Amino acid sequence: MAGKQGRVERRLAAIFAADVAGYSRLMAQDEVRTLRTLTAHREIMDRLIAEHGGRIANTAGDSVLADFPSAVDAVKCAVAVQEALAQANQEIPEDHCLQFRIGIHVGDVMVRDGDLLGDGVNIAARLESLAEPGSVYISAETHMYAHRTLTLGFHDLGPQKIKNMEKPVHVFRVAAPVLPATGSTRPTEPAQPPPLPDKPSIAVLPFTNMSGDPEDYFSDGVVEEIISALSRFRSLFVIAHNSTFTYKGKAVDVRQVSRELGVRYVLEGSVRKAGNRLRIIAQLIDASTGNHIWSERYDGDLDDIFDLQDRVTEAIVGAIEPTITLSEIERAKRKRPDSLDAYDCVMRALPTIWSHDAEAIAEGLRLAEHAIALDPTYALPKALAAWCYAQGVTYMRTPCPAEDRAKAIKLAQEAASLDSNDPLVLTVLSGAYVLGGKFDLGLATIEKALALDPNSAWAWLRSGWANFYTSHPDKAIEHFQRSMRLSPLDPMHFNALVGIGAAHFGKCQYDEAAGWIEQALREKPSATWVYRLLTTTYANAGRLEEAKQSAAKLLEAFPGLTVSKAMDAAPGQPDTIVRYAHGLREAGLPE
Repeated sequence: MAGKQGRVERRLAAIFAADVAGYSRLMAQDEVRTLRTLTAHREIMDRLIAEHGGRIANTAGDSVLADFPSAVDAVKCAVAVQEALAQANQEIPEDHCLQFRIGIHVGDVMVRDGDLLGDGVNIAARLESLAEPGSVYISAETHMYAHRTLTLGFHDLGPQKIKNMEKPVHVFRVAAPVLPATGSTRPTEPAQPPPLPDKPSIAVLPFTNMSGDPEDYFSDGVVEEIISALSRFRSLFVIAHNSTFTYKGKAVDVRQVSRELGVRYVLEGSVRKAGNRLRIIAQLIDASTGNHIWSERYDGDLDDIFDLQDRVTEAIVGAIEPTITLSEIERAKRKRPDSLDAYDCVMRALPTIWSHDAEAIAEGLRLAEHAIALDPTYALPKALAAWCYAQGVTYMRTPCPAEDRAKAIKLAQEAASLDSNDPLVLTVLSGAYVLGGKFDLGLATIEKALALDPNSAWAWLRSGWANFYTSHPDKAIEHFQRSMRLSPLDPMHFNALVGIGAAHFGKCQYDEAAGWIEQALREKPSATWVYRLLTTTYANAGRLEEAKQSAAKLLEAFPGLTVSKAMDAAPGQPDTIVRYAHGLREAGLPE
């Protein structure tokens, strides 16, 4: 069988894969004209491949597969092809233009009877399928050779998931100057696209009016409100309204928007009216890949159009910020440890500090402190480090609570001095103030955080605790419930349940308090510090047997714990502290 199929040869090669974007559509529109244009374009491509030392291995319809002995020659050829074809398209009506997508990968290939086979070929083909019309995408293996020799620009698109490939492929887009697809007065060498900022970046495109209503003020108003609300997040880079509205009424490729505006994320949507009903659809896209990462639909009546606009804006903004954060965390996880910058360290630290696992929190603190060393002017890692120290005190994990409490307050204050308008930084500062017994300062700080970001589940959670510690239990319960409603799957959900229990403890409603605390422990059994509150709650309710059982679990988790040590980690108003300590003594904890 092997003899009939011919000898298989293995070699390292630069694989060049190309095909026509929208070929089937063009053929359906005008088969004869499309074939004639394809033939002319293929003559150009075939000639340039030969001139750059390449060999055409496989062709099928609109696709071309070639191999080059040199990665540099393959990339130079791809750029020359795109420039030559763009020039050829100048004389062709826009709706009949043929634009090729090209992907290049350097890898091991099998050659049999002149055909190329193997994973190296598959990767090149997948790169080509990711590319936009008229562009060239290359793998990191190709970039390693090309960027040393060629004066072209390269945009790092990061690791990309590729169909049928176990591991992501690191992709670069060649930023070579190309001619526009059709005749125009635009310059033939467009300006270099702006680089991606060093924090998550987003453009909110004008929403499409699906109703045929020429009065488009409502959809424009929604978009302006969303841009304004997102701009309050210091952790986001948001493109201004004047730039995004230049795309109004145009069919655009989000990847083109990404390049032209220098953003990673694009929010687009539509508005449809039907009688007195309105439907808004919004979707968030990772514009560097074209992948949809979130979408939602909102329905409402037009009776109070401005209230509806506010509700839609609040819901969309509340969903976007955490979704982008999760996406950025995943992106940072894919980077090599030796290539992490301060921002990447923060993204890696975020999930660890919510874990409540001592080792994970220690790793989060290490990452936050590394980020501080890399960039001492970056507020967020100082805030996260402060929160790590605060947790060590609250969860009774530190042998030096006074020292760590002081560190938490100092770091939080330094973070706030660097950025006094970042809601996350202010939320941490509030927690540190409360931990240090500065309850009124903690409450004022969290109120400012919520004014800046009324959609932060964590800020509402910390507001619940600040109100509990300042003897506003009913308001505390309301804010804990608001936190859970905004983020029902939040890893801190159990903490809101504990907070509601604590608020009922503050109201001397001990049996009600116990029910909430028990629910929290069922949800998060590893949060053994919660037995501290459960123990005193049972005791104050007169349920001494249950109090002693809870105290045994508390001492098992924290050997040597005393009433004084427990109270050092649980600040509060004098009346609450007295009842808290009394319950622990009744349950049998030593002084």
